[in-house]
Amino acid sequence: MPAESKQQGKHRRLRLGMVGGGPGAFIGAVHRIAARMDDRYELVAAALSADPGKSLAAAEELHIPRAYGRFEEMAAAEAARPDGIEAVAIVTPNHMHYANAKKFLDAGIHVICDKPLTTTLEDALDLEKIVERTGLIFGLTHNYTGYPMVRQAREMVLAGELGAIRVIQVEYAQDWLSTPLEKTGQKQAEWRTDPARSGPGGSLGDIGTHAFNLACFVTGLSCQEVAAEVTTFVPGRRLDDNVQLLLRFSKGAKGMLWASQVAAGNENNLRLRVYGEKAGLEWQQENPNELVYAPLGQPRRTLRRGGPGTGAAATRAMRIPAGHPEGYLEAFAQLYRDLAEQIAAKQEGRSPDPQSLVVPGIADGVEGMRFISAVLESSRNRSAWTALSGSR
Repeated sequence: MPAESKQQGKHRRLRLGMVGGGPGAFIGAVHRIAARMDDRYELVAAALSADPGKSLAAAEELHIPRAYGRFEEMAAAEAARPDGIEAVAIVTPNHMHYANAKKFLDAGIHVICDKPLTTTLEDALDLEKIVERTGLIFGLTHNYTGYPMVRQAREMVLAGELGAIRVIQVEYAQDWLSTPLEKTGQKQAEWRTDPARSGPGGSLGDIGTHAFNLACFVTGLSCQEVAAEVTTFVPGRRLDDNVQLLLRFSKGAKGMLWASQVAAGNENNLRLRVYGEKAGLEWQQENPNELVYAPLGQPRRTLRRGGPGTGAAATRAMRIPAGHPEGYLEAFAQLYRDLAEQIAAKQEGRSPDPQSLVVPGIADGVEGMRFISAVLESSRNRSAWTALSGSR
């Protein structure tokens, strides 16, 4: 890391690079907005497309000062500069995550990577070893963990307000792939239904991993076994578009997960319900500023972001007063803010704010790949109970 990075204050903007997120990409713009929201990053370098010409043109259009045609060129050049990037955001299709992350980690650059971590468990485990060897920060953008009321739910569960957790129900329902949209040339549908670019899971990898991560994040429990049925409903589609499964968690908790991209009438319906021996919680992404709390034998209560009962974890993730809705972009920004704190702390030789450490990292990415592998194996074996091999 350049010496001047270690000497400047923690509120200096971190120099950020981006790989992917060019013409026609959805998630790249989201990452760019999130990175700037709290004024902790400056996007100074990018390789935005696999097509060098498109990459250079897109960087010029976005006013990014240093443009590269290839990510390999970018990693080498930036690592050699005294003012090179300190972190890189990887927002490519899934099949490029591993090569990009490995290249930048080996160049000594912190990584912020979109999910899922890789397309194979073997690659995920290799990245985990590289992160351990280099000691660099690695963030995985399971953005739903950044919502204030999700962090409120986690704080309540870990404080014992629900008692021992018994049942976890999580679902993520969409309808945008109810027809063979990929055959129309729509870019997002095209790569997400292509096993060469998406990996072995369709809806499983795209949104099932979000649901799985959310359940583990809020409860603090790990999943040990799954019994799954993976289905492709749209004729001719090469990857799944619907997944249903049972889960066995640590400490005896049981769960169910449903992820579908062919559920008519659903836009982005991510919903989590957690039931303990003393109370239950319910949160929905489409109404993210509310958390329903149901103590056993008492009336249900709706906790609102910033209202009475809001705890320290939720308050830390808020940017505006109660009554002003916060949502998807702010949740993404929270992860970027947490990672900026981790990176700044490492540069300054101090301990980071402990709350910043809840952001998903390399271990969560590996766990997500164990989940995908176990679900697919279970489905191939007529929904037999299948262990998440090596699960923590």
